[in-house]
Amino acid sequence: MIEQKKLVEPEKIACEVCFKEIPISEATSVKATDYIMYYCGLDCYDKWKKQEEEPKSK
Repeated sequence: MIEQKKLVEPEKIACEVCFKEIPISEATSVKATDYIMYYCGLDCYDKWKKQEEEPKSK
């Protein structure tokens, strides 16, 4: 009898900016103070970084 191997879905995580579900192995990560933030690519990381740098208006 031939054994069939079960395909295992890769663990996925949501991008911090666009919320696109991506395999964790493909994600770009940045370590924050208490947690790790994941991005689907450099474009989303740059967009997040620019939001952080913008001065907050009151």
